[in-house]
Amino acid sequence: MTDGCHDWTGHVIICGLHGVGLRAVEQLRYAGVRVAVLDDDPDPRMTSVVLSWGVPHVVGSARLGALESVGLAGAAAIVCVQEDDLHTLETALLAREQRPDLRVVVLLRNPAVGRAMAGIGVAVLDVAGLSAPSVVEACLRSTAHEIELAGERFIAVTVTASRKATLRSLYGDLAPVAVVPCGTTRVVVCPGRDHVVNEGDAVTLLGTPELVPSPAPVHVPSPRPSDPGFLSRIRTALGSFLDAADRRLLLPFAGLFTLVAVSTAVLRLGYRGDGGRGMTVVDALYFNVETVTTIGYGDFSFHDQPAWLRVYAIGLMIGGTMLVAVFFAMLTNLLVSRRIEEALGRGRMTGLRGHVVVIGLGSVGAQVAERLVAEQARVVVVEQNQDNRYLAQMRALGVPVVIADATQPQALRAVNLADARAVAVLTSDDLVNLETGLAVRDQLGARWAQVPVVLRLFDEQLGQTVERSFGFGSVRSTAALAAPWFVGAALGLDVLGTFYVGHQPMLVGRLTVAPGGGLDGLAMGALSARTRVVAIGRADGAGLEYPPRRGTRFRAGDQAYLIGPYEELLQVLRRDSLAPAQATTSEPGR
Repeated sequence: MTDGCHDWTGHVIICGLHGVGLRAVEQLRYAGVRVAVLDDDPDPRMTSVVLSWGVPHVVGSARLGALESVGLAGAAAIVCVQEDDLHTLETALLAREQRPDLRVVVLLRNPAVGRAMAGIGVAVLDVAGLSAPSVVEACLRSTAHEIELAGERFIAVTVTASRKATLRSLYGDLAPVAVVPCGTTRVVVCPGRDHVVNEGDAVTLLGTPELVPSPAPVHVPSPRPSDPGFLSRIRTALGSFLDAADRRLLLPFAGLFTLVAVSTAVLRLGYRGDGGRGMTVVDALYFNVETVTTIGYGDFSFHDQPAWLRVYAIGLMIGGTMLVAVFFAMLTNLLVSRRIEEALGRGRMTGLRGHVVVIGLGSVGAQVAERLVAEQARVVVVEQNQDNRYLAQMRALGVPVVIADATQPQALRAVNLADARAVAVLTSDDLVNLETGLAVRDQLGARWAQVPVVLRLFDEQLGQTVERSFGFGSVRSTAALAAPWFVGAALGLDVLGTFYVGHQPMLVGRLTVAPGGGLDGLAMGALSARTRVVAIGRADGAGLEYPPRRGTRFRAGDQAYLIGPYEELLQVLRRDSLAPAQATTSEPGR
């Protein structure tokens, strides 16, 4: 379906619907921007969704001239988010070659190729790098998010209101970003400074580091009331070794133990030395160990013993030697086989407490693990594929990796889940993530409410349903987190950061006011009440104006730093693209 989009102008082309592509189409529609889709590997389910939205969908490859059928000549931007980096690269280069003035945004996972594309003026973004900070903040229960605006550090911090009062009387000129009333999950976005909060309400504020109040430290309950003790640690270490050991190792060990026990009894009762003196139990045990280990000090002899005992001694020597040889061969196999990496990883986890378990070592999981290590957190990774491409990166970071199926209880016990401070379930399969998350909930038991569990799900609506139905507190869609960056880059909005307030994702963006656009000359208070202007960089170079005065008006060339839900920021961007006579006036703000 092309629906005549080949002659469109000012629209955005999305190449590829998988992952972030569908979310980008959805958000462009919310912003009122016309969009056309070019897909060289169509998924019938996603195709039906965009067609139901009335979005033109063309099946074809840029290599075969399909870009013309989606109106490349008149497009304002193209967003290339195909699953394959080579196809993404090819599409972006062809588009840039045909339209040197076109705004090109690409998703590339290879950093070297990304740097090369950025060098020719292409905006390069990576879903893993964009979404990982939100996952890390949820794992560490961070209540502060650092943002840089025009070279100055700002911090969005969540604090608890100490009394019932207006935001202005409690926090002065600090910009209130959101309020979550105590005991609810409702989020009041960008409230006015005269908004009244009650004691215990969670208030998110944005300001410079010297002005924002320090958040109360998040208490992470200790999984155990006291130190487990020396004997408990010995039992844990022994259990970890036995769990890692090959079960076949127990058979020769059991046979050897039985042989020594029986021979000790036989020698205690049947052996008679000089003067008819028999062996004590210790003597008999000593002789058996001496014999099966082939040491033979010669302090005991069967020369003068009855024939049946000499025959028994022959069997003891042969059988003992064979069992010892088999036992040590299997023990050596345990230490040098392909299981040695897993065994060492578990050995390093013995007694580990207060760590973060990352399940799934894809691009997102690797980024999350790396950022957690940078935050001085102890990390353990569970990955099912022993040939995973990120294993070397984890070894270089000193992060132990257990090759196991995280949906199985024994795999979760192997990473000391009972003592973990947080869990991030980040595989690329939604069903596996949900199954793993439920397995984690079962294993945590009473600690479920205390341990943050971050669950990655592609579909936001499914994520909200899972949160309500199963009690997950942090369900994240990496595509939904990254899509605003792609859409913003396509439309001219520089997204500077994303973070969550409760279940509400918030964006911080920078917009350059267009000459003659809908914002040129507009009063700041005329913007949507759900969008806050936190600072303005004047075009005349007067510096950053923070906080903006109540009657501040935008001027052409100003850089406005905005915060709010992504739908609202895209509406502001859309408004600036219109002439002042076309721009409708929103409800007055603060």
